[in-house]
Amino acid sequence: LNTLEARDLPVYGDGQQIRDWLYVEDHCSGVMQVLQQGIPGEHYNIGGNNEYTNLEIVRRLCNEVEKHLPAADNEMMQKRGLKNYEELITYVNDRPGHDRRYAIDASKIRRELGWKPNHDVISGISRTVDWYINNQQWCQQVTDGTYERQRLGLAQ
Repeated sequence: LNTLEARDLPVYGDGQQIRDWLYVEDHCSGVMQVLQQGIPGEHYNIGGNNEYTNLEIVRRLCNEVEKHLPAADNEMMQKRGLKNYEELITYVNDRPGHDRRYAIDASKIRRELGWKPNHDVISGISRTVDWYINNQQWCQQVTDGTYERQRLGLAQ
């Protein structure tokens, strides 16, 4: 939403913190797999085996938005005099104690329950951007306070 509105994209510190990124549908399917097949009392890490820095993710997001709405065609970007979405990246003070890396070992859920993600980072970001582009009216209602929890539809 910030890219569409040409608002700053704040990145903590230098953006080099590493995370294991996971598309939301994959996370939900992992939780369902644990609920349906997991052994009570056992612990299962749900991970995507998609480690990227926060900065890499923000840049990929900018590139994906560019495919849908080129910055040159975005009125808000033109008003700010910006030529590409990466110019929106703004570095802010890092959070105290911000971990440099969160590592997830998801081998147990794969080995014991046969679960694995269906999306990599690129397809997950693409699907996420598609959703936001196609649901801008709903997003606006949420941000302006007029959304009254109307049902969006059934999960597929």
